[in-house]
Amino acid sequence: MSVQFPIIEPYDCGLLDAGDGHRVYWECCGNPKGKPALYLHGGPGAGSTPGSRRYFDPQIYRIVLFDQRGCGRSMPLASDPRADLRANTTAHLISDIEKLRELLGIESWTVLGISWGTTLALAYAQTHRKRVDALVLALVTTTSQREVEWLTEGVGRIFPREWERFAAAVPSALQGRPLVEAYAAMLFDQDQSVRDRAAIEWCAWEDAHVSLAADHRPNPRFEDAQFRLCFARLVTHYWKNAAFLEDEQLLRNVSILNGIPGELIHGRFDVSSPLDIPWRLSKMWTTSKLHLLDDAGHGGGESFVSAIIEALEH
Repeated sequence: MSVQFPIIEPYDCGLLDAGDGHRVYWECCGNPKGKPALYLHGGPGAGSTPGSRRYFDPQIYRIVLFDQRGCGRSMPLASDPRADLRANTTAHLISDIEKLRELLGIESWTVLGISWGTTLALAYAQTHRKRVDALVLALVTTTSQREVEWLTEGVGRIFPREWERFAAAVPSALQGRPLVEAYAAMLFDQDQSVRDRAAIEWCAWEDAHVSLAADHRPNPRFEDAQFRLCFARLVTHYWKNAAFLEDEQLLRNVSILNGIPGELIHGRFDVSSPLDIPWRLSKMWTTSKLHLLDDAGHGGGESFVSAIIEALEH
């Protein structure tokens, strides 16, 4: 079984002036002369972590990581009291990726996306096909309206106790609206106590619906109040807008990727992002391969990590 590569530190990093007042943190690790590879983190709003570097063989890859607008070490953070998310959309993130590629003098790269990062990777590759050598997509989602409705409403059938708590946290003035919209409003309420409660309840629900795997542990990052607010604001912002994409756009246009090698990695116990999405993608993307993990949910696991590393090695 493959294990993650040793801990490494960046050999270069900086802040990209992305425009709209945003400065995007980026870093390069591994072999400066190696095969370029880009990591796209989940969330939206989770940011990259030192562990993200460890999926890639540092002898082979020139590893590029960045924190998407509003999160991680990028500035300003979505948790800022003055945060304005209007210039934070999928199109903005795609533009940031291209600016970063040009800054680093990279012609094309292998792209690894996890969870929300798979949506962004698909959108980026369909927009800039010639810049992508290969795609590795794990915990696959396209963030469509149907998927968002499932994540915030439908999956409550599997976790009724947790969903009732999640729904009950919405004040009467916002009841009747889709939960993702209600929470997006609460997270920007003028009352800090309302914002804080909404962030706590949103992250508790996030932890609940990824918890089917036997080895699941609560996300320790949710214990940090600033991270909770930043994460919850960005997730609800992108989800209530269905990733700022047309309905089923990424599925409808996936044939654009034919010719690009793709590895789709998904857990059978992933109720957060049901298997039908990677299944449909794999049927229409002729140069892709679907790897179904029998012991993994959306929270990952040992086989999940191994599958990513083996796909990148392949």
